[in-house]
Amino acid sequence: MALGLNALRWSPRDFWAATPRELIAAAGRGGRRDAASAADLRRLMEAYPDP
Repeated sequence: MALGLNALRWSPRDFWAATPRELIAAAGRGGRRDAASAADLRRLMEAYPDP
């Protein structure tokens, strides 16, 4: 909480709406992950189609 509210100066609303991943990224500790490829996205869309 100290990081989000004090160091980053986020509003309480923004802090509580943030995901843990967003908080870690804002802290500069997330590391970089490559985005999904088009083929990965296609496989996911086929596996989990929208109704």
